[in-house]
Amino acid sequence: MATKRLTQKDIARLAGVSQATVSLVLNGSADDTRRIPEQTRVRIQDVIARTGYVADPVARRMVKGRNDILGVFTYEPAFPSAQADFFAPFLFGIEEAAHQCGYDLLLMTAAARGTDGRKKIFDETNRLRLADGCLVLGRNFDREELAQLVAGDFPFVAVGRRDDVGGPVPYMGADYAAATGELVAQAQAHGHRAFAYVGPSEGAESTVDRWRGFSNALQPSALAVHWPEVDSDPQELLQAVRDAGATVAFFTELADAIPFRRLAIAEGLSVPGDMSVVVLGSHLRPGETGTAFTTYAIPREEMGRRATLALVDRLEGRAGLEQTLLSCERVEGETLGPPKTNE
Repeated sequence: MATKRLTQKDIARLAGVSQATVSLVLNGSADDTRRIPEQTRVRIQDVIARTGYVADPVARRMVKGRNDILGVFTYEPAFPSAQADFFAPFLFGIEEAAHQCGYDLLLMTAAARGTDGRKKIFDETNRLRLADGCLVLGRNFDREELAQLVAGDFPFVAVGRRDDVGGPVPYMGADYAAATGELVAQAQAHGHRAFAYVGPSEGAESTVDRWRGFSNALQPSALAVHWPEVDSDPQELLQAVRDAGATVAFFTELADAIPFRRLAIAEGLSVPGDMSVVVLGSHLRPGETGTAFTTYAIPREEMGRRATLALVDRLEGRAGLEQTLLSCERVEGETLGPPKTNE
């Protein structure tokens, strides 16, 4: 037999106080609560502890104006085996900050699908309003949905920089442009003058930012060749880079840099020396093992954490819209050094 759900009225009867007093203990401000005698507060809290009373979330929202729930929406699967190392740190940071602020998380997994098969935030059974606000993640956002979020009254923060669309987009991102420019400057300080860039220059903001940081940091006398689409054959790519005279190759994806470096070494080239290899972003923190590449660490966990804190600040009226870029710490690695021609 189902048991009757306890109400504030029941708690008030058991504690021998008014329902208004119970409501103040549960939902009132610190000043309101202090006006209630300590003995009364203790008696009410003791009844709540003994009965296992849990406040009705709908009633609590009516009092507080929110549920203390944050939504988390990802355009890609949140826990894909192939990309777990990419999304997991974001989620770690989000969970840590939500716990710190006393909020629960609602992971949006049953989103609708568009004609292209991609997940969509908005549909006929939109569940966003179950949460007080939402954190939005993904390599590529739907621009129309982003514009709808910006135009609406539902608080959200994007994890990753996003271009304004119909108005400013609140985000917590990584400064890919500055971090990439620093690696180009480091390569030029080593004496490199001929560069290869392997990866796209258009698409998501993170892709555009990397290309902008690369091209803006090159000295006027530098030579740069660009392969926007990586050939499936590393042998052809290596030969093309060498034929172009490049002494350092910048890769937007670690997965493309690994076979390139492996093949270069197999063919008797020194890395660095005959060929330097730079990767534009790693999921590993500085000091962690697992990569020998010169790169920079993307502060994914901190981005998730700071985005959550920014969203909570908006919900609780402490701050307005925020657009922040976090620094990416350089990982020295072992794959960037002076070219042999300059020794």
